[in-house]
Amino acid sequence: MVNHLSKELALRLSLLFGALILMYAMFRNGQYQIVSMSLVVVACIPIFYKYEKKKLNIKELVLIAVLVTTAVLGRFMFYMIPALTPMTAIIIISGICMGPEIGFLVGALSAIASNMIFGQGPWTPFQMFSWGIIGLVAGLPWVQKKLNQSYLGLIIYGIVAGLFFSFFMDTWTVFSIDRYFSWSRYLALLVTALPYTLSYCFANAFFSCLLFRAIQTKLQRILVKYDIKK
Repeated sequence: MVNHLSKELALRLSLLFGALILMYAMFRNGQYQIVSMSLVVVACIPIFYKYEKKKLNIKELVLIAVLVTTAVLGRFMFYMIPALTPMTAIIIISGICMGPEIGFLVGALSAIASNMIFGQGPWTPFQMFSWGIIGLVAGLPWVQKKLNQSYLGLIIYGIVAGLFFSFFMDTWTVFSIDRYFSWSRYLALLVTALPYTLSYCFANAFFSCLLFRAIQTKLQRILVKYDIKK
């Protein structure tokens, strides 16, 4: 058993070392866009791997699928209004009610599922990571406690989530244009995207306050009725 575990660990370390060498080589050759996308994908792996190792509960999987579907529908229903969507709010509420792991999964899966409608591309891993992190942080115990206490906490977190999403996605835009990171380009994009960033923040705060208690009540009933442990 110990020998098997050491072989598995050695294999993982070898794969990690090989991936780092490959990314370093691409970095030296100016392939910054590929390197950045690879780092985002690698950053998502631990959460998916940790959840994959858990004992799966079909009821929990169905609930995650429902939350992802709700988030995707929220983005689809408001697609005519730029940057005004309840999708991020639903991801935040999922994290608060279901914990950090499910919060990350709902965020990441909602990104890739909704992009089947809006278009997949190299930006998808960046969206998966950013929405996943927003759901994960909302589910952390001390953050979860603050967000449960008052609407003010939801408003502040909604604004922070909007800023994080906009600032993080602008890094992808810089790489997609210049193939390397440029602070001047990044700052110019931040200024240009300011109206959209403010819309993100407003939508997150507004929909989080509007939907939180209703979704929380429904989820609590489902968790108790079907004996689903967070």
